[in-house]
Amino acid sequence: MPRVSPLEVYRNLPGTNCGECGEGTCMAFASALIERRKSYEDCKPLVTEPKYAEKLEKLIELVTPPVKEVVVGTGERACVLGGEEVMYRHELTFFNPTAVFIDVSDDMGEEELVKRAKAVEEFGMERMGQVLRLQGVAIRAKSGDDARFGEAVLAVAESTSLPYMLCSTQPEMIEVGVEVAPERRPLIYAATSENVEEMGELGARYSLPVVASDASPQRLLEIVSRLRSAGVEDIVLDPGTAPPGRGLGRCLERMAALRRLAIERGQRLAGYPIMGTPMVAWLDEEDEVRAAVKECIIASAQLLRHADLLVLHSLEMFSLLPLLTLRQNIYTDPRVPIQVDAKLYEIGKPDEKSPVLLTTNFALTYYTVASDIEAGKVNCYLLVVDTEGLAVEPAMAGAKLTGSVVKEAIDTSGVAKKVRHRKLIIPGMAARISGEIEDVTGWKVIVGPVDSSRIPAFIQEKWSPNGDSGG
Repeated sequence: MPRVSPLEVYRNLPGTNCGECGEGTCMAFASALIERRKSYEDCKPLVTEPKYAEKLEKLIELVTPPVKEVVVGTGERACVLGGEEVMYRHELTFFNPTAVFIDVSDDMGEEELVKRAKAVEEFGMERMGQVLRLQGVAIRAKSGDDARFGEAVLAVAESTSLPYMLCSTQPEMIEVGVEVAPERRPLIYAATSENVEEMGELGARYSLPVVASDASPQRLLEIVSRLRSAGVEDIVLDPGTAPPGRGLGRCLERMAALRRLAIERGQRLAGYPIMGTPMVAWLDEEDEVRAAVKECIIASAQLLRHADLLVLHSLEMFSLLPLLTLRQNIYTDPRVPIQVDAKLYEIGKPDEKSPVLLTTNFALTYYTVASDIEAGKVNCYLLVVDTEGLAVEPAMAGAKLTGSVVKEAIDTSGVAKKVRHRKLIIPGMAARISGEIEDVTGWKVIVGPVDSSRIPAFIQEKWSPNGDSGG
């Protein structure tokens, strides 16, 4: 399905250029709508004046993503699944990062269950200035006992604020779990060809999202149709998951086909978030390390094939770190590089004799350089230049790192008041503009190493705040 153009959106706006939306013109607002920087609700005349009712209806249809957004949970930790409108990130961007849920089961002791749920809630790892987290808990009705399942759901609901999903194919079991705290908006897993009427009735009665599950795309879409007929508005698609060597490739093909049906062909029955269950890796693998590695492989493959929700078992860092890093990379907006504030940073306890190093404000560059300096226990000032989020080489190629840019950074940072010397260590990749920087700033430029891991040894060997011997 081709992306909507600004002109198509503009035709369904008032066209008065009133500015109430915060944009200068209706055409600018149309572009902001397409890029999802604004909502149609920001156009006050459109939503409040009856004469624009027809335009509003057409506009909503135009800007609604082909993959419906489904909210699981409530409050600050609620997660949004889906909402995507392109097959490939470079066409626009991906908006809602894949949610990762970790399973618990009702045959665990209460203490163990609560401990595991809290571990999911408290998990956090900082990378490039962002904290990577897990999103929820999948509660499995493994015991087959209604009362035990209800107790497990209650324990999770009372001990964490995380969203959770209720996992059973028995409608009566799901209903017990729902009744514990329906206001928490749990995700019901799962409606199948055999129980779709009962699950649909539950989902509609409590206004909850429901997972439709079947390995056959045709039967899966039939289940979706029946859920919609029952009044369920929010649906998640589960096309089945298999371990490597047992059908994983076919599973990935089904996931890609479903997303393609929704986005490129406008098939509304396929226009819902997709989920995967990489935890199937644990079904036939006794070695826990091998199972966790297999699970990570499956999850990574499904993440690359448009999965909006993944259910895992392992809480081991060696298994989660690659997946969460991959997710962060995929869901970084390609239009806006991740960047840090351009300013002067103090690393360690620098003084007036400490070296001043230069780098760009591309987040990965900054955190790599800073961590290498900290690891080497170097006390220094790190002057971060605004290159619009570009690394050293592309910043130089795009004329974002120049002598005048460096001079402005020195002048605005106040670094000249903090050190007695006038020496600046620049990255080895910026060697060709060393003369330009010296001419414009009046500072002595020292060309540092290309690899930031060599900075500590370079400083120890060559740094001298006095005279020219440190060059």
